[in-house]
Amino acid sequence: MDFKAYRQVLHGISGVHATAYDAQGEIDPALTGRIISSIAAAGVHNIVSGGNTGEFYSLTLDEIIRLQAIAIEANAGRAAVTASAGRSVRDAIHLAQAATANGADGLMIHHPLDPFAAPHAQVDYFIAIAEATELPVVAYIRSDQIPLDDMVRLATHPRIAGVKFAATNTMLFFECCRATKGTDATWICGLAESWALPFHALGGKGFTSGLVNIAPERSLAVWRALEAGDYARARAVVDSIAEFETMRTKYRNGANVTVVKEALQIRGLPVGPTRLPGLERLEPQDRARLEHIIKHWETDGIM
Repeated sequence: MDFKAYRQVLHGISGVHATAYDAQGEIDPALTGRIISSIAAAGVHNIVSGGNTGEFYSLTLDEIIRLQAIAIEANAGRAAVTASAGRSVRDAIHLAQAATANGADGLMIHHPLDPFAAPHAQVDYFIAIAEATELPVVAYIRSDQIPLDDMVRLATHPRIAGVKFAATNTMLFFECCRATKGTDATWICGLAESWALPFHALGGKGFTSGLVNIAPERSLAVWRALEAGDYARARAVVDSIAEFETMRTKYRNGANVTVVKEALQIRGLPVGPTRLPGLERLEPQDRARLEHIIKHWETDGIM
């Protein structure tokens, strides 16, 4: 996929697949592939392998590379596949090389977690990796401490296909979109469906999603409504998933992946617990509430 076509894919939904584990805690390729195939079959535009919903930071580099291969095979050409990279610059370049060899369409670079990372140096980090790979790159920003000029420098770099903006600072997001008006910069809502509507109104293109593992039809309904300018419809669908998404934010987002994986278990897929340091399992009352939410979706009349 060429750079221009990949950038267009980013205007859609980037669905981050979960990682299933077997009884020994190892990656279950068959079940993980089944989840990925379901997302692709639903029509999600871009499948992100090794994202945060896939437990990137609990995986070894070899496991991340294996996950890339599983995703590309299970997708079978139906959607774009974006492989994830990150950690040290050298680790990220190693993962980028593997993604290229495996046939990925693009690369998403995780926000660096180094507590001593300088704001402008974080942009240099993304650019250094982008310049070391042939793949189109999505820079995943989780901070609103990077100066506007550096955000513009990142978004307009010729090797950056898009910026996944995952901070709740909507004013900064608007300033980023405004400052790059007339360029090819692509700003993506990195906070999923719940924030997709305001980000779209401010100039964002596309959004990320973990909900696609459970209810891709709702994610697609939000996207179609936004593309049609039907904000009332988008609000209605977002309202139907609000409690699910709120539950994911419990424990300072520590339950984010856990809610997705337990929802998959409720749907009959034995994906195993979330790896530490994520929350391994929901408390019984939260599990019961999650079961109620999923059952309610069957009869709520939204879809």
